[in-house]
This record gives sequence, structure tokens and C-alpha cells, in this order.
Amino acid sequence: MTGAPAIDRRTARLAGLAAAGTGIQVGATLVASRYAVEQTGPATLTLLRYALGLAVLLAPALLAPRTRFAPRDLLAIVLLGIGQFALLVALLNIGLQYTTAARAALVFASMPLLTLLLAALIGQEKLSGAKGLGVMLTLIGVGLALGETLAAPTGEGRDWLGALAVLGSAVTGAICSVLYRPYLARYPVVRVGALAMAAAVLSLLLPAWWEQGATPLTAIDMTAALAVLFIGLSSGVFFFLWLWALRHAPASRVAVFLALSPPTAALLGVLLLDEPLTLSLLAGLAAIVAGIVMAHR
Repeated sequence: MTGAPAIDRRTARLAGLAAAGTGIQVGATLVASRYAVEQTGPATLTLLRYALGLAVLLAPALLAPRTRFAPRDLLAIVLLGIGQFALLVALLNIGLQYTTAARAALVFASMPLLTLLLAALIGQEKLSGAKGLGVMLTLIGVGLALGETLAAPTGEGRDWLGALAVLGSAVTGAICSVLYRPYLARYPVVRVGALAMAAAVLSLLLPAWWEQGATPLTAIDMTAALAVLFIGLSSGVFFFLWLWALRHAPASRVAVFLALSPPTAALLGVLLLDEPLTLSLLAGLAAIVAGIVMAHR
């Protein structure tokens, strides 16, 4: 009787570490994607990202215990894969064409709170006072980050379009995070991940082919190619860890660790892309991190 709680706590800690690693990876890939997307195009970069990710998961998936997917579950996992990979990352890549990596990460950081609200709405989790305060703090942080963009737009004045695309990406991620869990409880995690990625890759073939007329891959330089390689290989590894964490912990507790993506992206954006680290950006980052910590408590 005394061993079960210790096992549960250990599993919870491992799930937290897996989700934390994913949060850091999301921030790093935001910066790498911002560099590579101009040479590849959003759809092509997304296709390359998950074709490489599928290659990482393929061997473990084939070695996993054989499982027959129920037809309804198979369709649901395919649709979740298209949403999680094709739609989410395509929107994220579109957003990165119009806004900075740090701002994109701040907007995407609303995903944990969106996940919490959705899970509470459908009765998966309870929205406590602390979690509600966390929601408010995070939304205030996003508002601070976007306020400067709306007041003083940079470039061609389309930062708002990038922010809107990234917000759509966060909403998609929240929906998928909540809806994945029943299938992760029934089937091996690596098989669910490989099936979802394969569905996304197939759905991206046509838009990526169409995109090649304007942004041919033959023009990509070595640095961008290495960035694509990093994005793809790390996505395969960390998506498996993300699904494993979702299987062993509530969706909002897993998604909350995406708070690590904004500081990761901001730091790498400043160091590698010469992006500004403004006062409003720092204030938004502080409010989002405080809000997510409060929601987690």
C-alpha cells in the first residue's frame, strides 16, 4: 500500500521533466524556424520537420507491441495528427514570417491556459481560484507583449497578422492536447505519435509541392539546412516525450511547462538573431511565467 504513492510521484516528476524538455525545445525551434522559413516556405518547412520526426519514431513504433486501432480511434488520431502537426505548425511558421521569435513564443505561451480552460469546459479538470488567477496573469502578459506591437508595428506593419496566426496555432495545440489523452491510454505512445505524424506528412505533400514554385529548396543554404535538420530530429524525440507526459499527467499540468519556451526563444533570439529584448516584452514574459506557475499550483 505504501509503494503506490511513491511510484505516482516519480511518474509525475518524470512527466514534468519530459514536458519541461519539450518547452525548451519549442522555444529553440521557434528561433530556428524563423531563420529557415524564409528559405523553405511554411508548408515545406512543416513537411520536412515531421518527415524527419517520423523517421525518428518509425523504428521504435515498429518494435512496439502490435496493436489494432479501432476504426473510429484511427480516424480520430489521424485528424489530431493533421491538427497537431500540419495546422498548428503551419500557422506557427506563417506567424514567424510577420513577427519575431520572442513575440511568437509569448503568444504561443497562452496554450497552457487555453488547455486548462478547455479541459475545465468539458469537465476533464477543475478550474480553481489559483488556476483562474493564473489565466488572468497569462492573458495580461500576452496583452503586454502584443500591446507594443499594436502601438508601434515594425516592418510592413503586419505584426498583428503574425500574432493572430500564432494564437490560432496555440488554440489548435490546446484542443489536441486535451483530446489526445483517451487514445494514449489505449495504445502505445510511440505508435500513436508515428501514426499522427504520418497523417500530417501526407496532408502536407500537396501544399509543400505548390509552395516550391515560389521558394525552391535548391536555394537553401547550409545554415538553414542544419536548422531544418535540428528542427525535424528534435521534434520527433520531444513529441514522443510530450505524448508520454500527456499519458501520465493532466493536460493542463503538461502544457504549463511550455512557459519555458518564451525565455528560451527570447534568449536565443537576442543571441542569434539580433532581436530586441524590450521592456514590454520582459514585462509580458514575467506575467506569463507568473501566471502559469500560479495555475500549476
